[in-house]
Amino acid sequence: MRNGRHLTRRTFLQRSLAAASGAWAAPYLLTSGALAAAGRPGANDRIGLGFIGIGNMGGGHLGGLVGSGDFQILAISDVKAAVAQAGKAMVEQRYASDPARGSFRGEKYTGVALYNDFRELLARDDIDAVVIASPDHWHATMAVLAMRAGKDVYCEKPLCLTIREGRQMVDAARRYGRVFQTGSQQRSEGNFRFACELVRNGYIGEVREVHVGVGGPSSDRQFPPEPVPEGVDWDRWLGPSPWHPYNSERISGDYGGGWRQVRDTSGGMMTDWGAHHFDIAQWGLGRDESGPVEVIPPNRAERQTLTYRYGNGIPMYHGGANGILFTGTEGKVEVNRGYLKTWPDSLKSVQLKPTDVHLYNSPGHHQDWINCIRQRRRPICDVAIGYSTITVCHLGNIAWWLGQSFHWDPKAEQITDNPEAARWLDRPKREPWAWI
Repeated sequence: MRNGRHLTRRTFLQRSLAAASGAWAAPYLLTSGALAAAGRPGANDRIGLGFIGIGNMGGGHLGGLVGSGDFQILAISDVKAAVAQAGKAMVEQRYASDPARGSFRGEKYTGVALYNDFRELLARDDIDAVVIASPDHWHATMAVLAMRAGKDVYCEKPLCLTIREGRQMVDAARRYGRVFQTGSQQRSEGNFRFACELVRNGYIGEVREVHVGVGGPSSDRQFPPEPVPEGVDWDRWLGPSPWHPYNSERISGDYGGGWRQVRDTSGGMMTDWGAHHFDIAQWGLGRDESGPVEVIPPNRAERQTLTYRYGNGIPMYHGGANGILFTGTEGKVEVNRGYLKTWPDSLKSVQLKPTDVHLYNSPGHHQDWINCIRQRRRPICDVAIGYSTITVCHLGNIAWWLGQSFHWDPKAEQITDNPEAARWLDRPKREPWAWI
């Protein structure tokens, strides 16, 4: 503890569990000027930053933000001790040659603190914002506790493991006045924005259908038990998910397998890449914070693809595109990373008119989050947008897993005609995380 600026570990854990058990007991609203309050950065001060999970994507974010003059990285939490130590060494080595990093808010900078329990990181009042890049099954719990602790959040996609978790994340962001950037960074790339502007402004005519090229859902998978390696907190890695014996593939972040393909911890490529490509499909259709009204699973005899239908009758198909393909009455546009194709080709050269819809022009996903933290406004991929996108992904998985169609009410956020499907809107969690 430094000059009383940190809660004790015990006090914070007691408060977090008490708040959890009381659900949304008492409001905690922050004004737009709260960030400049005592002990918080002003308009030009560095933002105290913590990282929760620095394997794979988290390590990429750490490497990308260590050079940012907007942040001072203060702490890392990871259940793999060796990974945490490597991240600490990298940050401290980078900061060692920068005299400006030698102090933070009038105190000597003592380096990156490491925590096995992420709640201890959240207890620090010199941390203003956190990057969450844990596996999917942890996102909602970590993000809600972070926002309750007054932290702004950058959370990797897919936003959450269930639809109900997403709603709780949106409610927490609004209640606690937090700036929340979902890591669906394609919104911050110019070719995706331009493709959506072509669609939104009618340059391909009336939209007839959309194809989204992503992989399939996760499944129930079992792995043989293996000894837990030294320095790995396996029980904490499992967290709210059902208990299983340790296995190196289950904990792996490899895209060809690992936890992303296991239903207890992820929704598979439907949620992983779907959090990118369905996000752009929704943006192009103007359906942010909304969604389809019907979901129809694949049928080998009659229908090969998962199908969504929107309230205006537009169908959206799983597959059949290099990224996202919008087809209209007068043209088409297909977009992916580093790729843009139009029919006719002349659509690529369209110059938007002042009267056209001009979508949010992000300066970059990280920089947009930084700007919004300082200005106290919602970023390009606000939590509510991330929620509507992941809802599309989860609805597709539910239909696929059950092999059943159903109708979805985007306003009520309910499956209206299939009780069996509706049970998949949330899942039970292990204690002590069952409160969310």
